[in-house]
Amino acid sequence: MRMPYRYRAKNNEVFFNMANRNFTPKDILQKEFKPKMRGYDPADVDGFLDNVIKDYESFNKDNQQLSDENERLRAKVDELTKQVAVGATSPSSQPTSTVTNMDILKRLSNLERHVFGAQLDNNQNKSHRL
Repeated sequence: MRMPYRYRAKNNEVFFNMANRNFTPKDILQKEFKPKMRGYDPADVDGFLDNVIKDYESFNKDNQQLSDENERLRAKVDELTKQVAVGATSPSSQPTSTVTNMDILKRLSNLERHVFGAQLDNNQNKSHRL
C-alpha cells in the first residue's frame, strides 16, 4: 500500500494530500479478508478498520472544509486586489488629498496668525511706550 504524501504546516500539524490515496472509506468498509489458521482475530481487524474508516471520513471532511476556505480566501484576495487597482487609478483619491491640503492651509494660517499676531502686539506696545 502506498502511503499518502505528508507535509507539515508551520505549527507542525501533519496534513495528508488525499489526492493520491489508494482507498476510500467505502473500499475499506467492503474489504473482506480470508480467514487462515493462526491468523488475526476478525473482530480485532474489523474494529481497527472501523477506526481507519472514521479517520478517512474525518480527513475527507477536513480536506473539503480547507478547500472551501481556500477557495473563499482566494476569491477575497482577488476582490481586494481589484479594489486596490481600481482605487489607485480612480479620482476618488484626489478629494482626500484636497481635504488634507485644506487642513494644512488652515493650520498654517492659524500658526501665522499666532506668531505674527504676537509680534504685532509686541511692536504696538513698544511704539506706545516711546
